[in-house]
Amino acid sequence: MDDTRVKKGEERLRQLNYANSIGPKLAEISPELNRYRKEFAFGDVHSRPGLSMRDHELVILSGLCALGYAQEELKSHINLGLNAGLSRQEILEIFIQLAVYAGFPAAVNATFIAKDVFDARDAKGIKQ
Repeated sequence: MDDTRVKKGEERLRQLNYANSIGPKLAEISPELNRYRKEFAFGDVHSRPGLSMRDHELVILSGLCALGYAQEELKSHINLGLNAGLSRQEILEIFIQLAVYAGFPAAVNATFIAKDVFDARDAKGIKQ
């Protein structure tokens, strides 16, 4: 494995204040899978310069909502999206728009997951 890519992914996650992401929990369960996630998803793809961190998260949230079955990833990326500058209203609007293209069940599920994330952040005193 390429330690440079892992370090680049770790830096990107630090920039996103990843404490509320799935990374720490995943690392306990499967350090190897977490390393691949850091190396490829964040070191190679998320770190590409074509989009801002905020816009990367907007795209990721859209994809995860459309999948309809990636609840833990969606929860993690709602947190990362908020950390990257998306507002709560923007996240909810993403899911409203996706109701047309991904289906109402996927959009409704994503909205309930967002509510859980918002409530958890409120309970911790995290403003955004």
